[in-house]
Amino acid sequence: MTPLAERLRPRTLDEYIGQKHLVGPNAVLRGMIESGHVTSFILWGPPGVGKTTLAKIIANRLDTPFYTLSAVTSGVKEVREVIESARKQQFFGKVSPILFIDEIHRFSKSQQDSLLSAVESGVVTLIGATTENPSFEVIRPLLSRCQVYVLQSLKPEDLLQLLQRAISEDIYLSQRKVEVNETDALLRYSGGDARKLLNIVDLVANATPEGETIVISNDIVTERLQQNPMAYDKDGEMHYDIISAYIKSIRGSDPDAALYWLARMVEGGEDPKFIARRLIISAAEDIGLANPNALLLANATFDAVQKIGWPEGRIPLAEATVYLATSPKSNSAYKGIDGAIAEVKRSGNLPIPLHLRNAPTELMKQLGYHEGYVYPHDYPEHFAAQQYLPEALQESRFWMPADNAAEAKLRERMQRFWKGRFEE
Repeated sequence: MTPLAERLRPRTLDEYIGQKHLVGPNAVLRGMIESGHVTSFILWGPPGVGKTTLAKIIANRLDTPFYTLSAVTSGVKEVREVIESARKQQFFGKVSPILFIDEIHRFSKSQQDSLLSAVESGVVTLIGATTENPSFEVIRPLLSRCQVYVLQSLKPEDLLQLLQRAISEDIYLSQRKVEVNETDALLRYSGGDARKLLNIVDLVANATPEGETIVISNDIVTERLQQNPMAYDKDGEMHYDIISAYIKSIRGSDPDAALYWLARMVEGGEDPKFIARRLIISAAEDIGLANPNALLLANATFDAVQKIGWPEGRIPLAEATVYLATSPKSNSAYKGIDGAIAEVKRSGNLPIPLHLRNAPTELMKQLGYHEGYVYPHDYPEHFAAQQYLPEALQESRFWMPADNAAEAKLRERMQRFWKGRFEE
């Protein structure tokens, strides 16, 4: 039987759930589609939020040839064949054929290069879908020819709307009695992913004998998923759940657990660069100033896996995983920048002290720009106390040293320089 997620795939924008910022009334993509003038773009967002569905809706609405390529199975040869076929179907006054590339982040540089001319000349309108940041994964010339639209995880109200639609409109579920008692577990395990939600519902329904009421409750959903731990995931690996467990194990200083989740990703065929990027984030966010070398090692690991890929890439990934998991932890820099950003949002653009301003012109010098600035390198220990924060924030603190040996030394140094400011 066709999976519920496929049976319920929307055919029109009115059936499409979520992403109101893109396809709601007066939103940018809806306006583009309704006008009939669609330019090349890339949809960036987590799995199960409607990237492929949106591309198909656009093609149906515009009544234009629609080609699909998967970056996992297609090479330069397949790309050129599709472009040549699209070229033959170009007609004056008609919308260019659409080329949809799923997982475009997996395309190599040469594959992406092969798209450039066709996209630039309008032979095809490119719609790419990716779960990875296009800034890292899409070559600059191609990225400059495409708009990037960010899709968000579905909100609980979106998922509940989808659940109701499945119960009332699906050809099979609408013929059965469905009782929804609780939805907390369903929403939690779905994680904002429409496909996951529908696959879980499918799993519960298929496990309920014909003639019996399909009951959706926290206990039943949890029980079914424990019995079928990989049944509701697209590729047999819970992509975002596993990376979350991996990073939390590193943060929790458990190298054994971190290696286990790394092994799950290795065996699941995860992109090694995806793992390495998360290591860089973890090194900065969770280890930080307690061991600055962690960020250097994580960055070196990213370079290494880019060069060697699988299967050897597992070795530097394992080395970095153990190093980060066993390192002392600090999130003081992470909390510091978030605190500073919160202050900027609260207080707005406060005036920059005059002595900190640049004075490249005579007029600026006359206005007092740069006047009174003290050059720290002219003083002992390369430090001279002066005002660096805006006047209104003179008493503000954003960086709070964490309790570890490395930051204890930094705290001591700051206390010596800034009398009283860094006292706890």
